[in-house]
Amino acid sequence: MKVIVLTGPESSGKSWLATQLQEHFGGVRVDEYVRHFMEQTQRDTCLADITNIAAGQLAWEDEARARRPALLILDTHLLSNILWSQTLFGDCPAWLEPALLARHYDLHLLLRPEQVEWTDDGLRCQPELEERQAFFEAIEAWLSRHRQPLQVIHGNWAQRQQQVFAAVAHLLEA
Repeated sequence: MKVIVLTGPESSGKSWLATQLQEHFGGVRVDEYVRHFMEQTQRDTCLADITNIAAGQLAWEDEARARRPALLILDTHLLSNILWSQTLFGDCPAWLEPALLARHYDLHLLLRPEQVEWTDDGLRCQPELEERQAFFEAIEAWLSRHRQPLQVIHGNWAQRQQQVFAAVAHLLEA
């Protein structure tokens, strides 16, 4: 089983690319649990919610891993929960980072925020490019610090799709 993670700031194409990858390569896709959580609760999240959000994300990921697909496509993983918790609340449950580091991911596709427009969907909260760039840099720094396999994806929508397809094809051939 090859496990890829689409990561990056909001509105950089993670969900769209996850769907495109599944349609092209097959496999199992795991969506972003926090969206489900926010739609169910219909309120702003708070620090106390982070544990439930992270646990929900892990449960969805574990259910998909148990199916042992040749390709597992994650729209996000715990790193987003960690960074959003720190960004929004200045704190994060201590168990998240060790839980993330205990899991194996074959490739992180890190999406740059430039060259694609931010789209307001009612849940997003970083309309300024500078905010999204800072979030990108925090993700890149964490992945690099923990020696996680990553490839930066950039460009317009077509270029992003081409780069992601090439990266996954290469991973599957290896």
